Amino acid sequence: MNFEHLIQINDPLNPFVDSMTREQLWEGLVLRAEQPQLFVIGLDSCTILSRDGNVLERELHYGQATVRDRVTLQDSQSVRYDILPTADHVGGSLTMTIEQPDELQLFLRFEYATTLPVSDDQDAVQTQEIVKSAYRENDIDTVRLIRQYMQTKQEPGPLH
Repeated sequence: MNFEHLIQINDPLNPFVDSMTREQLWEGLVLRAEQPQLFVIGLDSCTILSRDGNVLERELHYGQATVRDRVTLQDSQSVRYDILPTADHVGGSLTMTIEQPDELQLFLRFEYATTLPVSDDQDAVQTQEIVKSAYRENDIDTVRLIRQYMQTKQEPGPLH
């Protein structure tokens, strides 16, 4: 199953939402890549195994489960997470891309590629919608936490 959606970061028509610069959004995305435990509930720890230029190899610990992934940073443009498949976990990817159609607007596009099969079966469709909803809620929370970090601009601590 592939899935994508867009979150508006800056809305020039809504004065109640604080604007963020592209640089601030990028800083938040890098923070999420380097310290994901600040953003992901249930993530016990993250070890950066290697850093080669703009590529991080990480090991994520969720209780007894361990997931390895590769994070590719394209400076001020996008972050791509490739989850490495194992016997216990399927692979997949998430790409977050900054889009700025003009000086006033700023968006963040989330693109998921999963190994979840697409089917017209009612149970499968329901499962797909649940997964999409969970992704969307997680991404909204990511943007909320980046905003919170930018507003407090203190040493990284728990954002939840």
